[in-house]
Amino acid sequence: MHKMLLWLIMLGLSWTSPVFAENQTVDKPQNIILMGLDACHRDHVKALLKDDKLPNLKKLIAEGTMVDIDVTSGATDTKAGWTQILTGYKPEITGVYNNGKYRDVPAGYSVFERLKANFGGDKFAAVAVIGKKGHCGEINEPFKRPYDPVKDDVEKKSVKKGKKKDGVKQPGFKSKTLGHVVEENGQKFMVFEGSPYFTMHKICDEWHLGLMEDVKVGDKAVEMLDKYKDKPFFFFVHCAEVDHSGHKYGEPSKEYNDAIISGDTQLGRLIEKLKSLNLYDKTKIYVVADHGFDVGEKHHKYAPYVFLATNDKRVMRDGTRADITPTILDRFGLDLSKIEPKLDGESLLVAATKPVEKAPATKPEGTDVGKKKKGKKAATQ
Repeated sequence: MHKMLLWLIMLGLSWTSPVFAENQTVDKPQNIILMGLDACHRDHVKALLKDDKLPNLKKLIAEGTMVDIDVTSGATDTKAGWTQILTGYKPEITGVYNNGKYRDVPAGYSVFERLKANFGGDKFAAVAVIGKKGHCGEINEPFKRPYDPVKDDVEKKSVKKGKKKDGVKQPGFKSKTLGHVVEENGQKFMVFEGSPYFTMHKICDEWHLGLMEDVKVGDKAVEMLDKYKDKPFFFFVHCAEVDHSGHKYGEPSKEYNDAIISGDTQLGRLIEKLKSLNLYDKTKIYVVADHGFDVGEKHHKYAPYVFLATNDKRVMRDGTRADITPTILDRFGLDLSKIEPKLDGESLLVAATKPVEKAPATKPEGTDVGKKKKGKKAATQ
């Protein structure tokens, strides 16, 4: 009787152990790369895939999947988009509503900080390689100074245009109106909110921004892979040329599509580098966009239709921008139920606990989706 029981136990283990072993390797990749194609409309991606113009993305999807991502909270612009993607929170939590209404994201809320805290600062690498000079990646510190009634009366009414740096002006860049007045113990101060990324960037091993050209983003990302190949890592690799081409030439243009193809080329470079380092099989890649582009236009006032393409077979459903960070944290094995404050997004690796939000065809009235700060010309990033 004892031998029979032992035999049954061993037989049961033989049935379950392959699944158990597979889950141990599948559920926790060693590395994740989040690649961003700024302002990339999903209809263009699908059309280019159909025409075999995005070979690297097509191969990635063949290994995993592609799902629709909709913008259902926050503006369809750069600051709102990447903040939500990199935190998993709506604007009410981060304070980042659009390019003109924002603040430094509270400490600890970003995917970089959560991963560093979970795995240990010295044992895990967090790297950002960013194409833009403004709205994504800039690290301006919050500060305040005594209120100057003459100087600040002028500043409050102005919106200053972005200045050329190295002879290159970032298309569409405009700064927010500078500061706001607060009164403390009878004295007035001008308070200047920091950029969303100021605190989160400090936890990262490397934070590179303002590269502008996709090829320079690819060069730096490949360099960083060489540097951090011996550690588990999370990379955020951001390509800006889609957005810049859309603002300059318009959504229907050949240049807009060519910029998407440029992003695909950099994706191919990352994949080849990972393979040369024998890391590709240990790495999940998620390619996403922060917002799309208004059809026939040179702006994205309401452009909520984007995507997620990945080699991760476990991604199982459509979602929203807030679902990206929960998916990454879940894939690395973090317990989302223990995260405070509770994430607004949910992991795309499991069935949603509530109906998945979809963006309506036109901007809903009375919401912050696509909304710009009143009394200001809309920023176009």
